[in-house]
Amino acid sequence: MSKKIVLGFSGGLDTTFCVKYLSEEKGYEVHSIIVNTGGFSEEELKNIEAHAYHLGVATHTTVNAVESYYDRIIKYLIFGNVLKNNTYPLSVSAERLSQAIHIAEHVQKLEANAVAHGSTGAGNDQVRFDMVFHIMIPGVEIITPIRDLKLSREEEINYLQKKGVEMNTEKTMYSINKGLWGTSVGGKETLSSKGMLPESAWPTQLTNHDAEEVVLTFEKGELMAVNAEQFQHPSAAIQYLQKIAGPFAIGRDIHVGDTIIGIKGRVGFEAAAPMVILKAHHALEKHVLTKWQLQWKDTLSQFYGNWLHEGQILDPVMRDIESFLQHSQENVSGKVFVQLMPYRFHISGIASPYDLMNSKFGKYGEMNAGFKGEDVRGFSKIFGNQTIIWNAIQQENKKQSS
Repeated sequence: MSKKIVLGFSGGLDTTFCVKYLSEEKGYEVHSIIVNTGGFSEEELKNIEAHAYHLGVATHTTVNAVESYYDRIIKYLIFGNVLKNNTYPLSVSAERLSQAIHIAEHVQKLEANAVAHGSTGAGNDQVRFDMVFHIMIPGVEIITPIRDLKLSREEEINYLQKKGVEMNTEKTMYSINKGLWGTSVGGKETLSSKGMLPESAWPTQLTNHDAEEVVLTFEKGELMAVNAEQFQHPSAAIQYLQKIAGPFAIGRDIHVGDTIIGIKGRVGFEAAAPMVILKAHHALEKHVLTKWQLQWKDTLSQFYGNWLHEGQILDPVMRDIESFLQHSQENVSGKVFVQLMPYRFHISGIASPYDLMNSKFGKYGEMNAGFKGEDVRGFSKIFGNQTIIWNAIQQENKKQSS
């Protein structure tokens, strides 16, 4: 009886090779699974399923993970206003972890003997998948044919042709990975330290030229309405906003970062909805949270984003930070007004019943209704008392030594 192996399957060259290699060379009963985190249409998913069965898989499973991806990961990236290196919304790294978790759960369900993925030995994804599998399904063998055999693209194509597999193997100039939380774009311009992707390389082209205002409504930190459109789940609000903001060519940039395996790299990305949401959410927080809530959120969120990027989503400290982030959102409700323009946007303002910038308590730069001038005079002396003492001692010691 054949041993079962679960293969994370996208339908591309690498995972197509994996099906044939694992079944015909290694004798596995291959069970393919694709985890849709917002990057595939229904038609594309059906074509991938048909391709998997044509290759000879025993079963193929399609997981609609858009909502669970949001609930498990994206929600906390928004709560934390997470941008890796103040630039990148962790589009692909977050997506891979969601996919790895669902693949591991499928291995458990099928009681498979092994699990496989199509990662090469050059990037971050191999670490993310392997780490999740080691934690969730310890003892299950991890097989990575592309990495283990050190295969070139040409070698994969030749192997498949010998097996009678016909597919479009034409390599495009740009590598594109689309998901709910943004789209990555890699090409020759990102392979060195200088160069910007040309206009034609971006998946979403600029088609909207006239400025437009959108109103984002947050409820306890989650986007629940865009303009007059209400949504049952925030993932649908993200997709709706993307359709509005994307044609303005907003959210394009190139991220320079440190990989898990210790090398630096550049990747282009476009993330119109994520960038608008993160900046709008942060603007609302600055109005409704206290100074120390904001500071500690920044500190914990930076760690959370870095640790997630490195594949450590299952570390229990992440649940601790998520609890803090969740609690911090109790008053993060209200409307944020955003002006969209070609290639850019700005926040016009907010409206919230929890706004701490309330005229009843005074106006900045004018008069505070909560205290009098003499109160501030005494407060300033007490607040600076220790530094006053320190300064006095320094002056005294200088006099004695001169």
